[in-house]
Amino acid sequence: MFKIQTLNNISVAGLERFPRDRYEIASEMNKPDALLLRSFNMHNLELPATLKAVGRAGAGVNNIPVDSCTKLGIPVFNAPGANANAVKELVLAAMLLSSRNIVQAWDFTRQLNGSDEEIDKIVESEKKKFLGIELAGRTLGVAGLGAIGVKVANAALSLGMKVIGYDPHITVSNAWQLHSDVKGVSSMSEVLASSDFVTVHVPLVAETTNLIDSKRLGKAKTGITILNFARPGIADEEAILQAINSGKVRAYVCDFPSNRLKGHPKVISLPHLGASTSEAEENCAIMVADQLRNYLEFGEIKNSVNFPDMHLPQGNAHRMLVANANVPHMIERISAAVSNANINILDMLNRSRGEVACTLLDLQEPAPQAVIDEISAVKGVLKVRVLDLK
Repeated sequence: MFKIQTLNNISVAGLERFPRDRYEIASEMNKPDALLLRSFNMHNLELPATLKAVGRAGAGVNNIPVDSCTKLGIPVFNAPGANANAVKELVLAAMLLSSRNIVQAWDFTRQLNGSDEEIDKIVESEKKKFLGIELAGRTLGVAGLGAIGVKVANAALSLGMKVIGYDPHITVSNAWQLHSDVKGVSSMSEVLASSDFVTVHVPLVAETTNLIDSKRLGKAKTGITILNFARPGIADEEAILQAINSGKVRAYVCDFPSNRLKGHPKVISLPHLGASTSEAEENCAIMVADQLRNYLEFGEIKNSVNFPDMHLPQGNAHRMLVANANVPHMIERISAAVSNANINILDMLNRSRGEVACTLLDLQEPAPQAVIDEISAVKGVLKVRVLDLK
């Protein structure tokens, strides 16, 4: 029986992926095998000694101590692309809201007073203040061509926009899905200099912190609109506001309110609505639940942010998973411990990612505790798990 602790409300559609005869699920429990969460901040949480995996029903993992999990041999799973359509639709809405000054116009009409005739006169005399621009023929720059960025780029083309894209780390899979009319550029500065609208869809890491800063904004096209539905630290808020006030930036639309931004007439900040649709929540929960199940039951890894993908066909065998530092002689030592116990290895898979490596071994018979202890004692071994596939 595996124990899953939920740290946030998780869609029922996801929780139903765990068979009740093999899984216990609760928001409070001792000695969980896995943690399942959305936005809960885990950085101050003591990781249980029994913890084998963490599942984030969403894309970003800034709320999870990934480095600490890695050192303990704990894979962290997320759900890349499961919320992509939801975010894409909100980005398109944001472009329309900002291009036509809809938020400001709506706020204006809500404050109208007088008779209908008086209101008509006020509207006709004041509507010129909300003169907008059309999207067709404008250029959208997309920074980050992952699942979300590709969908946004392709959708913008269908609106009659020109689209340029920048992503030095684009995957082959995403490149195949990107429309051939999207023009690639080689730098963020080029995106800002060539676009009427720029939207960012990158993770918040050291190289993307303040990706949009005063230096790059200084070279941006005058009248540009910036859209940030990725993470708040990607855009320097103070630099954005200075650029708005100077007339360089037309508007800023983001999913992350702050005291600095609120109340500015050319800023639209939303309460982190990017993935807030029932469909996205279900998709994320289902994806990460399936990934947790496959890891807990079969040792297979897919969409982990800190461990390599691992897939070994499931046969009638006794499976062992070893997570270790990616250093020489590990496979040799693991194999020796098994063979010295006169156990036949039926199949084996080794993969690495950065400083971490994993080995899956399918054994003809169960590994005795002495073998498990011997492998666990090897310097650099992070975790050893034994799984019975029979």
